Amino acid sequence: MLKSTAWQHDNGLNPFNPMVKYLGTQRVKNVILLIGDGMGFSYTTGLRYFNHDSNKGIMNPTIFDQYFVGTQSTYSLDTESNITDSAAAGTALSTGYKTFNGALGLNIDKQTVPTVLEYAKFRGKSTGLVGTSQVNHATLAAFAAHIESREQYDQIADDYLDERIEGKQKIDVILGGGTSYFDRKDRNLIEEFVRNDFGYVTTLQELVTNNNEMLLGLFAPIELPKQIDRGQTVPSLAQMTKAALERLQQNPNGFFLLVEGSQIDWAGHDNDIVGAMSEVKDFEAAFKEAVKFAVNREDTIVIATADHSTGGMSIDRNDNYRWNPSVIKSITSTPFVIATRLHETMDMETLKYHMHFPLHDADLEIIKSTLEMEVEDTKEALINVINHYSSTGWTTKGHTGEDVPIYAYGLNRHLFSGRMENSDIANILFQIMD
Repeated sequence: MLKSTAWQHDNGLNPFNPMVKYLGTQRVKNVILLIGDGMGFSYTTGLRYFNHDSNKGIMNPTIFDQYFVGTQSTYSLDTESNITDSAAAGTALSTGYKTFNGALGLNIDKQTVPTVLEYAKFRGKSTGLVGTSQVNHATLAAFAAHIESREQYDQIADDYLDERIEGKQKIDVILGGGTSYFDRKDRNLIEEFVRNDFGYVTTLQELVTNNNEMLLGLFAPIELPKQIDRGQTVPSLAQMTKAALERLQQNPNGFFLLVEGSQIDWAGHDNDIVGAMSEVKDFEAAFKEAVKFAVNREDTIVIATADHSTGGMSIDRNDNYRWNPSVIKSITSTPFVIATRLHETMDMETLKYHMHFPLHDADLEIIKSTLEMEVEDTKEALINVINHYSSTGWTTKGHTGEDVPIYAYGLNRHLFSGRMENSDIANILFQIMD
C-alpha cells in the first residue's frame, strides 16, 4: 500500500521536482490523456489518406491535424538499447522520469516514483484506465504500478486493487481486456473489486446500463478483438471512453483519465495494415469523444500522443508512388481472423467473404499452400499479399526511434507545443494539476 509519506518531497508540498517551471499555466480540473501505442506520424498520415474518398483533390484534415501542437522524443535510458519499449515510454509519460526498458513506475535507479494518475488521486480527483489490451499491459500499467518487469501481469492486477492513495482506491474506472488475470486459481480479483463497491461488466450492454460510479469492465480474456473484428457485445474504445467520462466527471474535484489505443502497436509489429487502420480509426473516435467532452469547458485539457512508433510503416513500397487504401477498405476482417477461418473451412472460397478485391492465381496458390501449415503462416501470407496490393511498406517488426506527434485541445494547450522529451509531458501535467 502506498503511504501518504510517499507524496512528500523535500519542500513538503509536491511529489515531483520539475527542472522547468512552465509559464502561463492555469490549474486544470480534468485531464484526459490518450496514447496511441505505436502511433507514429506515418499512421496519422495514413489515416488522412484512408479517410480520403478518391485519388483526386485536396485531402481534408483529420481531427488530429486540427489539434497538432508538437512532437516528443521517445528514447529510453536503457543501457543496452536506445529504442524504447512501451513500459519505459509509459513510465516517462506518467512520472516525468525516463528509465530502462521493461520498468513500470520506477526511475533509472529502480526507485518508485509517483505517477500523474496517483497524484491526481492524491489531489482528490477520480481516476480511470481505458485500453484495448489487457488492462494490466505495459502502457496502462505504467500509470498505476511500480515494478521492475512489465511481464508480472498478475502482480500488476493485484496492485490495481491492493494499493491505496490516502486510504482510497487508486483507480476508480478500469475498462479493457484481461479477465484471465483477474479471475485466477490463486485469487479472484473480480469478486474482491465487487466487495470494494465496484460494478463489474463484461459486455457493451452491461456497460451502458450499469450505474456504478466505480467500475471494472473486462471484455475479453486477454486483449479485445481489433475494432474491425469486434462483435456487437464488445465496446469500442470511444464507447469505453464515454462510459469512463460519464462516471469520472461526477467528482467535483475533477479527474484524470488515461485512454490507450493499445493495438495500433500490435498491428505494427505484425506489419498488418488492415489491423493498423482499424485501430487508428478506433483511436480517432476515442479522441473525438474526449474533445467532445472538453468543448465549451474551461477546466479540461485533452492530450493525444504516442509512446513510440512501430513497424516503420511507409505509405508506399517498391517505388509505386501510389498508396491504395481502397484495398484495405475492401477487407472486412484482420488477416488473423481470415486465416483462422480458412483453416476452419479449408476452403479458399472463404476468402471471398473477407477480401473484396481481385487476387492473381499465384497469390491464391501461395495462400492455399499455407493451409498445410499453421494459422500464423497463413496470416503472414495474407499480410504480404495485402501489403503488396495496397502498396504498404514496412521496415521492421519492432519499434522505431523517431519522434512522435502531440495533439492537444483545451486549457494549457500551448504548454505542449514545440519539441519536447516524453518525460516533459508528465512534468507539465503534474504542474497544471497542482
